[in-house]
Amino acid sequence: MERRNFIKGSAVLGMTLVGNTTLIGASGMYANKDEREIYRIITASGVNVGTLPVMRAFAGDQNDYVSPYLLFDEFGPVEVDQGTDGFKVEAHPHAGVTPTTYFVSGTGHHKDSLDYDFQIGKGDFMMFSSGKGAIHMEQSGKLMKEEGGVVHGFQIWLNTPKKYKWDAPSTVVHRTKHMDKIEGDGYEIQVVLGELGDACSNVELLSSAFYYHVKLDKDKRLDIPTDPNHNAFIYAVDASLELADTRQLRSHQLALYQRGKSVIRLYAKEASEFLVLGGQPLNETVVSYGPFVMNTKEEINRCIHNYNSGAMGDPMTVN
Repeated sequence: MERRNFIKGSAVLGMTLVGNTTLIGASGMYANKDEREIYRIITASGVNVGTLPVMRAFAGDQNDYVSPYLLFDEFGPVEVDQGTDGFKVEAHPHAGVTPTTYFVSGTGHHKDSLDYDFQIGKGDFMMFSSGKGAIHMEQSGKLMKEEGGVVHGFQIWLNTPKKYKWDAPSTVVHRTKHMDKIEGDGYEIQVVLGELGDACSNVELLSSAFYYHVKLDKDKRLDIPTDPNHNAFIYAVDASLELADTRQLRSHQLALYQRGKSVIRLYAKEASEFLVLGGQPLNETVVSYGPFVMNTKEEINRCIHNYNSGAMGDPMTVN
């Protein structure tokens, strides 16, 4: 069998100072010829996934600006009372896509048709690479029922490149020790995927992508370099940020950047927490049907047939 050529890095440029600047905005930030321009700002909308309330920033749209990502959900913060069942997303299939789950607080329980059954918690990053098809179930789980607490995190889908869509599915959990953290004057960056300066994540990918969890103190500025050929976007978790051309980004909003330039420039008007993501656009046709993401309608029909015939597993044994 041919070995997969995994990609760890995001081809991020070195963290360097930039020149040729012009003072703009109340923040005291400087405009720069290398600064990325904003395409648009979107406000996430509230939806329910099973019994779990989420804020959805995009789902299959904006592909020209978010590829290789496909869907972005923030789940919680949800208070789970001690002794209660909390939330549950019943067993459901996926194919051709990699749902990732990242917990910033609380714990969760994952079970799938690949015989994985485990708890994941704060700082953990799980990749459910569905390939040709598999079934999984998600719930707050035993630990939250015993202890209660706040569940908060993100489920964000990575599209699987065409040549890997029919590979065997797999599930991998990465702990915090697999991801470098950058700490500076007034900021903290967890490198969940890709690399930034000398910091990197050891999570293996099928295409180049980056994923940073950033905390920035009030009245602090931060420049984040990116590959100008890659997509990039920011999701404000709990934030009040000033971006390019003095545009404002607030909690539960998403800023999509245009390609062609490198630097993402940020100023925190208040203490802010946000995610910065992006990567190499796949530039492949996307045809989706619910949890199935392929390149042709014929492939979607094949996925539906495989699920109905039991080739992806039995949802009754996963629940």
